[in-house]
Amino acid sequence: MLWRDPTDIRSRNLFYGPGGEADQPHGALTFRKEDLNGTNPKYDVRDADDVKWRVKLGAEARPETVACRLVWAAGYFANEDYYLATTHIDEMPGHLHRGRKLVHNGSMSDAGLKREHLKKIGIWSWKDNPFAGTKELNGLRVVMALINNWDLKDENNAIYQDKNGEQVYLVSDLGASFGMSDANWPLTKSKGNLRSYSRSKFITKMTASEVSFSDPGRPGFIWLVRPEDYFHRLGLRWIGRDIPRADAKWVGDLLGQLSGSQIEDAFRAAGYSPEEISGFATVVENRIAALKAL
Repeated sequence: MLWRDPTDIRSRNLFYGPGGEADQPHGALTFRKEDLNGTNPKYDVRDADDVKWRVKLGAEARPETVACRLVWAAGYFANEDYYLATTHIDEMPGHLHRGRKLVHNGSMSDAGLKREHLKKIGIWSWKDNPFAGTKELNGLRVVMALINNWDLKDENNAIYQDKNGEQVYLVSDLGASFGMSDANWPLTKSKGNLRSYSRSKFITKMTASEVSFSDPGRPGFIWLVRPEDYFHRLGLRWIGRDIPRADAKWVGDLLGQLSGSQIEDAFRAAGYSPEEISGFATVVENRIAALKAL
């Protein structure tokens, strides 16, 4: 499964997201291990109910919290993410490989927590998957452009097995969102940055049958210090291009059922300031309106 009809979209709670209020972390968090994958500091912990969580610090914690809620609102599967402005983790080791400056005696700010309750059984490719050519996959491509998620490497896509044994396909890393539409420097402008997001282009080209988006854009030349990574990212630009207009409008009509307050709740859940909440929500609403007008 890639998508499920969100029949209750107008009543979905975007403050708590796909996990709802009940699934948020409970009680004290206890350190299990440090995760060294990716670029952001991450730690595996357990809460008082013995539920496993992955804590992510850094620039991706807030935008990922918002992104998973909007993706879920459109009917796609998303991780259960929660943002904590401040938190404490018991039994933190004295030496950490990453994030030492962000952790003080086990306490930290701006933490994103991802619930680890499903079994990951693999990754999936944007080019080679069971949904190629469907409106559901094309709609997901549009949602990635809507939120300016430029980090669309296949490694960021996961296949999980749910409690019923079904395979669920989702984009499991959404942190590189709501900034610029390309991988540029400094990365703080590329993730959760209202100024960058509001100034970025959305739709770049339209024909009678297709529409193209600026995301994912051309990576900045700073990435040429790692030529393999630079050219790999260049090869991802097709994901936002030449999408059937009907499929883009379809997902726009879905998201168009959201109220302004629902969209604001998604940003409120990530601890943004009132000014940022209003600014981000306005850009999202304008982009949804552009999709509906196709």
